[in-house]
Amino acid sequence: MENQFGSRCTWSRHWLVIYTRPRWEKKVDKLLKLQDIKSYCPIRSVTSQWADRKKIVDLPLFSGYVFVWVNEREEYKVRQTLGVLNFVYYMGKPAVIRDKVIENIEELMSKNHEYEIIDAQEITLGDRVRIKHGIFYNQEGTVIKVRGKHVLMLLDHLNCAIVSSIAIADVILNTAI
Repeated sequence: MENQFGSRCTWSRHWLVIYTRPRWEKKVDKLLKLQDIKSYCPIRSVTSQWADRKKIVDLPLFSGYVFVWVNEREEYKVRQTLGVLNFVYYMGKPAVIRDKVIENIEELMSKNHEYEIIDAQEITLGDRVRIKHGIFYNQEGTVIKVRGKHVLMLLDHLNCAIVSSIAIADVILNTAI
């Protein structure tokens, strides 16, 4: 919410994104919660293979990022938290993430869906794509990398990279952009 002067109101809360030190996402999330600051670090379980064993490890969905639900006054507290580097900025202000985007991520994580690319030959580096179905319906982004059955994609509204296995039927090349 903005006031009559175009700045955000100090009492209304928004979802913002913070950069963290490398591999500090879960620590920062815990430190923020200890300060009674609502934060969200989506976690995914991954099976890691070593020479002598396999182990399931919990990794952040967004490497280097944590979401915080704060007002303008609490931003200073967040900045002073150990492991926080800065906020993600858009047009000179901390980037505000819509509540619906956070809800979509939470729903995706609760269902633990895996989307799979069946034929990635049509999708190449730099292509603009739009997701046709599912949690991220109608989200647009740029393909950064194609790795086998996975696409590394920069989603416009999140301003961060997300690796997703998306069924080719659920992705459309967006040639009109």
